Amino acid sequence: MKKALIIIPTFNEIDNIGILIRSIFSIHKNSHILVVDDNSPDKTSKLVKSLQIEFKENLFLLNRSLKEGLGKAYIDGFKWGLERSYDCIVQMDADMSHHPKEIPTMIKLLKNNDLVIGSRYVNGVSVVNWPIKRLILSYGANLYSRIITGMRIKDATGGFKLWKTEVLNSIDFRKVKSSGYSFQIEMNYRAWIKKYKIIEHPIIFIDRTVGFSKMNKSIMLEAVWMVWRLRIWRILGILK
Repeated sequence: MKKALIIIPTFNEIDNIGILIRSIFSIHKNSHILVVDDNSPDKTSKLVKSLQIEFKENLFLLNRSLKEGLGKAYIDGFKWGLERSYDCIVQMDADMSHHPKEIPTMIKLLKNNDLVIGSRYVNGVSVVNWPIKRLILSYGANLYSRIITGMRIKDATGGFKLWKTEVLNSIDFRKVKSSGYSFQIEMNYRAWIKKYKIIEHPIIFIDRTVGFSKMNKSIMLEAVWMVWRLRIWRILGILK
């Protein structure tokens, strides 16, 4: 199998990205990392460029001129990886909430599955440092997603995932409509309706200790409406 590509989208993550990159390479020396930066004012991309001198051909940077949302950043990263024929692509957050030590196990699980989701809720609740309101909101959003879409995924909104590239190749990115929180739900749903094999791997999610969450009301509202759109599109035969 070719080296795994790990995609990390960033916006103002200068305090976290260097630590995360070093942590990943300390565990996965032969992996490749692609940082997709949305023109961060805090010069996140400048720090990544300095690290490229150290990690050479294993660390890549994709600079985007505008902040267009998480979904579009990931899609640009997916396209970059697919053009270079990686066999598997990891997606993870830059805020240190997803521990790189889980990646080897997730890669092993991918041998008999098509999509592995690092799940906060598959074995109860595995979240650290979240206020109770945010935990209830997140858990409720996933319950809502399961009921409306029919997917039996307990953590459909999680951002720590490992894809076989054949799954991503089968998805028409031009038709993906989500840009924020609901992007994770929509991508899972598009893989699910194609009957790819999806498994959830339990992780411990630790909330960021540095920087600020990108969550806001508009992102949450997009997710509320998107699950209904996905269900309606499928009923109408628009989504296949």
